[in-house]
Amino acid sequence: MDARAEIRTFLTSRRAALTPAQAGLPDFGGTRRVAGLRRGEVAMLAGVSVEYYTRLERGNLGGVSDSVLAAVARALQLDETEQAHLDDLARAANTTTTARARRRPAAPAIRPSVRHILAAITTPAYVRNNRFDILEANPGGLALYSELYSGPERPVNTARFVFLDPRATRFFVDWAGIARSAIGALRIQVGRDPHDRQLSDLIGELSVRSDDFRTWWAKHDVYVHGYGVKRLRHPLVGDLELAYDALELPGGTGLSMVAYSAEPGSASSDALKLLASWSVDEEAAGTRTGR
Repeated sequence: MDARAEIRTFLTSRRAALTPAQAGLPDFGGTRRVAGLRRGEVAMLAGVSVEYYTRLERGNLGGVSDSVLAAVARALQLDETEQAHLDDLARAANTTTTARARRRPAAPAIRPSVRHILAAITTPAYVRNNRFDILEANPGGLALYSELYSGPERPVNTARFVFLDPRATRFFVDWAGIARSAIGALRIQVGRDPHDRQLSDLIGELSVRSDDFRTWWAKHDVYVHGYGVKRLRHPLVGDLELAYDALELPGGTGLSMVAYSAEPGSASSDALKLLASWSVDEEAAGTRTGR
């Protein structure tokens, strides 16, 4: 990904989304040639010159101070997630190509202790990387996401399933919310490491093959969805309403463990128990047949 282009389009999109009234500026009517605020208005609110802000919006964050970034974030009324994304973009812009190459880690490995924890969890759970590849899942996770595992491609990638598999709109009851949330999370990862080739390839593939992805990606929205509720329509056990928690694994690996749970005594809890018994039967059948 082009880091300068990411900065330029993110700042432009945030400026376009903010009206003079929202920024507390007088609006004297008439036709405005730009959507949202003008560059000069953002510069005034941030306390910098128009020339300096123009340089920032053109993608040049090299050497910019934290105080200026904070002032721009306040002027654009960025929320906490958006400000963190801007900080990530600035950090990437101030890291040289040589330093990136020197520090680039190998593909993260799942530690044996994490595998033990994953196996001990009785509810559906899996470990994913920052590109939404599911690297390992416990039996409940495999059963819950059996639709994703029906194809031959490995590792399973939830973003590909959401945007490229026609079954996704039925599997995820709130498909649009899931899809936009996934895009926002991928956008954050681009800000953290715009030079991740595999991430760039994934985004390029989704942009080419999915009109929805291409449209929503252009909005430059960012989201963090570390916990929440998902409603699924599973082909075996029907509708499920599950809480999920995504816990970032320590060590700077970029891996997270995602676990699902249901309210005790609920219909979803009963469905998870049925799904668990099905996964045990499938595993036993696989053992008997040598699979």
